[in-house]
Amino acid sequence: MTISEHTLAGAAARPANRPVWRDEWVDTIKLALPIALTQLGQVAMMTSDLALLGRLGDQVVAASALAHTVLFAAFVVGMGIVSAVSPLASQAFGARQPRMVRRALRVGLWAATLLGIPLSASQIYGEEILLGLGQTPEAAGLASTYLMGLAWCLVPAWWFIALRGFMQSVNRPEPGLWITLAAIPINALLAYTLIYGEFGLPRLEMLGAGLATTIVNLGMCVAGVWVCYACRPFKKYRILGRFWIPDWLLFRRMVAIGAPISGTMMLEYGVFAAGALLMGRLGTTELAAHQIAITVASLLFMVPFGVSMAATVRVGHAAGRRDVEGTRRAGMAALALGAAFMAGMTLIVVLTRNIIPLLFLGFGTDAANATLQLAAMLLVIGSTFFIADGVQTVAAGALRGLNDTRMPLLFSAICFWAIGFTACYVLGFTLGHGAIGIWIGLSLGLAIYAVLLIWRFHALTSRGYLPEIASPA
Repeated sequence: MTISEHTLAGAAARPANRPVWRDEWVDTIKLALPIALTQLGQVAMMTSDLALLGRLGDQVVAASALAHTVLFAAFVVGMGIVSAVSPLASQAFGARQPRMVRRALRVGLWAATLLGIPLSASQIYGEEILLGLGQTPEAAGLASTYLMGLAWCLVPAWWFIALRGFMQSVNRPEPGLWITLAAIPINALLAYTLIYGEFGLPRLEMLGAGLATTIVNLGMCVAGVWVCYACRPFKKYRILGRFWIPDWLLFRRMVAIGAPISGTMMLEYGVFAAGALLMGRLGTTELAAHQIAITVASLLFMVPFGVSMAATVRVGHAAGRRDVEGTRRAGMAALALGAAFMAGMTLIVVLTRNIIPLLFLGFGTDAANATLQLAAMLLVIGSTFFIADGVQTVAAGALRGLNDTRMPLLFSAICFWAIGFTACYVLGFTLGHGAIGIWIGLSLGLAIYAVLLIWRFHALTSRGYLPEIASPA
């Protein structure tokens, strides 16, 4: 190479290398923002249902919580497995294998259907399940009525998750957001109509709320199928092509990747449910303060959860291209974004810790003064909790882009239960620190889990690990 050629090559390389991290952050934000807004839209639908049911009385609210507990246990099983559509389709997209992208979605839809039939039927026995768990006959009966309407939402909800994973994998997550935004007012109107019997329809109360959720999920599923089948750039994949032909080889691979995701979600959900039960043993004030703080955490979590899904796609794309450096850069850029957002939001929460509880309990009240003070204290302790929670979900998403889900499952068992729950009990009860001790225990488990996941991603990418890409059929 001559001197002039070398100079020209260096001049060309510098502009290409300099903005590479900036471009990665921009691309990740573009992908993550509509995903995060879609998740917040899902929360808005659940909140509107709860607000409408709350007008029927405290017993109905309690029964709806029990019903969601039973439903969520089944929902997570399918959700984890169909979540594997995103990494598999993203890797195929990066490898320029459009047929493999379609196969990934197809087996996800098959998995949702095959799992949904028995798990939907199991919801019919919700009353027996809750009675077996020691709930009162009155609460179990009300919850069972709600489940009779909710039960059939599983398959369409899982189909929509799989379709969203496909949309995200080809860098077009926006339709999932538009469908969700359209569903929010429709869900509120339909739920109101069926709960209270408006417009000449029968008053179905809890059954009506469940039916509204199922109908809206079915509508979202149909809209998602239509968008993917008829609109650009999705229609070129012909997502329903050869749909009736089983693809057992890829199905087994999807289950192998997705089942540990389901297990991890169950372990995480379980430890937070256990934390709430421990708070209940301390008293009503502690439980109410915990609920306020955990609700704030859940709302904040939606943004890094969107970044996590974007990380799965970006890492998967790079892995499909066999780009070792790009794989590492995609994961690390997403981690930086998640940590930066949660750090900023945590600072805001800490500064407004005395105001946030008033949004839940009402202004100008003295009766709930103890709850206000404890909730404010938990929000301060949650500064570590919030950041660790955001970082761990992004790191988990990056690892899913590498199809690495088994080791995070092991980490979650150790961190959430062996460390986190043990610390909650010891600090909260043995050492007598109460609600504060329980939150320190939860924060400790999350922090260690986040560190282990980051270490795992660093270890895999530093040695150039790339997942095997399935051959197109």
